[in-house]
Amino acid sequence: MPDIKILSTHAVQEVLRELAPMFERVSGFSLKIDYDPANTLRRTIEGGASFDVVIVTRPVIDELALQGRVRRETCTDIGRSGLGVAERQGATKPNIATVDAFRRSLLAVRSLVRSKEGTSGLYFETLLDRLSIAEAMHDKIVIGPSGRIAELVARREAEMAVQQIPELLHVKGVQYVGPLPAQLQLYTVFAAGVGRAAKDCAAAKAFVDALVMPSTIALFKAKGLEPVLR
Repeated sequence: MPDIKILSTHAVQEVLRELAPMFERVSGFSLKIDYDPANTLRRTIEGGASFDVVIVTRPVIDELALQGRVRRETCTDIGRSGLGVAERQGATKPNIATVDAFRRSLLAVRSLVRSKEGTSGLYFETLLDRLSIAEAMHDKIVIGPSGRIAELVARREAEMAVQQIPELLHVKGVQYVGPLPAQLQLYTVFAAGVGRAAKDCAAAKAFVDALVMPSTIALFKAKGLEPVLR
């Protein structure tokens, strides 16, 4: 069975976990999927890595298309995600409903993990400055590795996690608290595209098309992502 090599951000991992076997049965292709933050994937591709399909944030895929590494005409928005908060399962959920409540809850927490290079982690650093609590939070911040940083909360290596909502919902041992307040929220649009050097462009494009089928859109919603208005 021929392979379609996919480089993907973690935000759609649960979607692909369910979609991949169905696509393989129908298409006859085998999907080989590697996950990393969008900025890491950009550097990987710029370093010469081979791939057939990439799923990253819209700014990153636009940059890759501008460089000629992704076929611009295949770039397709597939969903978007906001940022949310998670704490250890069974802990009393903090109040994060308003900006002031969120700020107070951050100041009250003993430790908080954010991603090192993910969109959520980079934005959260700017958010602390915006809330005028960067100095107060400095010694509480734990820098998480690539992937689902809420796993550190489950292991009691941090008390709270802030990340893309789909990356929080499926971590065992933690509970999803809720989204960031609307005034502080950052929505990230994720897009898929076919690599310029894809081995089988038609097969790769068929996979990108499968990501926006009605049944897949419903799957995105079930996994914590929102559809992108077209």
